[in-house]
Amino acid sequence: MYTENVGEVKRIAIVGPECTGKTDLARFLADHYHTNWVPEFARKYLDELNRPYEKNDLVTIARGQLRLEDELAIQANKILICDTNLVVIKIWSEFKYGDCPVEIIEKMIARRYDLHLLTSVDIPWVDDPLREHPDKRDLLYETYKAELVKNKIHFIEISGLHEERKNAAIEALDKILKEPTF
Repeated sequence: MYTENVGEVKRIAIVGPECTGKTDLARFLADHYHTNWVPEFARKYLDELNRPYEKNDLVTIARGQLRLEDELAIQANKILICDTNLVVIKIWSEFKYGDCPVEIIEKMIARRYDLHLLTSVDIPWVDDPLREHPDKRDLLYETYKAELVKNKIHFIEISGLHEERKNAAIEALDKILKEPTF
């Protein structure tokens, strides 16, 4: 069961392994469609955390991500681009800790998106202190894909060089924007 979107805003979630161009694509799409994009709440949270993160921090991050998304949806222009969503947090939790807090799973199932863009690992890795698994991107990509398929989540794969990614995303979002909102 999914919850309805706020108003007539269509929500697009960009998901995939670390360092696959999610943020760059989110910024580009928001600019292209003259709308808001939702940054990854975890980045700010972890940058301000004065200790190593723990499993319980993921629940706080999930709540913060949803709150930020809802705040930005109010001001969005027909479409809201989300740099990440709870699918990412669920996979992150399962990969690092072997399971995921129930609250994250329940909120993930309850939140409706009109489309997920799954970003491929075919762009180079760029080191960052918050990134953890440069050698696991292929495995994580397949994990994301399996999660989306298992949960019957509407998605398209985004791959290729930056212009190819942008063009594929625009084509998919243009189709979504033409669909009626219920």
